[in-house]
Amino acid sequence: MANRWLANYINASNGGFIYQDNVTRIAQETFSDRAGNCLSLVLLTAALAEVLDVNVEFQEVEVPPVWGKHGNFYLVNGHINLRLIPRETSDTYLVSKDAIQIDFLPERSMRGYATKRIDKTTVMAMFFNNIAAESLVDGKYNLAYAYIKQSLLLKPEFVSALNTLAILYRHKGLDSDAETVYKLALSQSSEDLTTLYNYAVLLSSQQRLDEWAEVHKTLELARIRNPYYYYDMAQQAYFDREYQTALTWYKRAVEKANYRHEFYFGLSQVYWATGDERKAQLNLEKALALTEDKMNKRRYQSKLHAMKNH
Repeated sequence: MANRWLANYINASNGGFIYQDNVTRIAQETFSDRAGNCLSLVLLTAALAEVLDVNVEFQEVEVPPVWGKHGNFYLVNGHINLRLIPRETSDTYLVSKDAIQIDFLPERSMRGYATKRIDKTTVMAMFFNNIAAESLVDGKYNLAYAYIKQSLLLKPEFVSALNTLAILYRHKGLDSDAETVYKLALSQSSEDLTTLYNYAVLLSSQQRLDEWAEVHKTLELARIRNPYYYYDMAQQAYFDREYQTALTWYKRAVEKANYRHEFYFGLSQVYWATGDERKAQLNLEKALALTEDKMNKRRYQSKLHAMKNH
């Protein structure tokens, strides 16, 4: 089947293509260099899928923001992947109708995060915004502006491109223009963490401390409403063997989202580490009941069997 053949050809999980962060390439360059970031891989796979008559679904993965410093700029890394879907025709019988996800990251590491379907126009707006940010880091400001403009022509309400434009304005000393764009971006998405963070930097540089405090209040509220904030804190505490602290954070994550299997699995691990075998088993049973993924089910069933026979 064409979609499976293409997935095997891309072979991302086995080193077919090398992950290089902050390097966005067109499909031809990714094909030649066998390297690029997640968006580069998506563009290449989509181009090949079009030739092979394979349908694709683009997905934005709602991972927590990951900040990186490049030169004088702080950039936030998002994540995108796609699914290859076999195309049905009147004269074809499909042995398997399963879509295949293409991602540099293994599928098991993506299971805890929601995905959002996006269209091709959004993907292209992301592409132009990415290379605008990379041009900005390289000091190619006119080129960055041209790419931002192209991104916004495709998707005028694209918050990420508005944020990049505001950063460019700030870097060129156009603080008033930057603030106008930040406010426009926030009118589209009032709790966009990247925009709020950069707007706070602008307010701080102008000593507008009351307004800065209000923005930081919104940032903090957005952070503590996210159950994965507590989950990440719990995970770190668990790995540091600070089990009581981990227990507190896992419980808070469950309070925010009692439908996430990984939160209960985390609780199970902590209870087992502290010798409370009954609660460890109960929480693992909850994790098993909540997951729909076959691999997770096998994993939890195996651990549960080991607990009961301990």
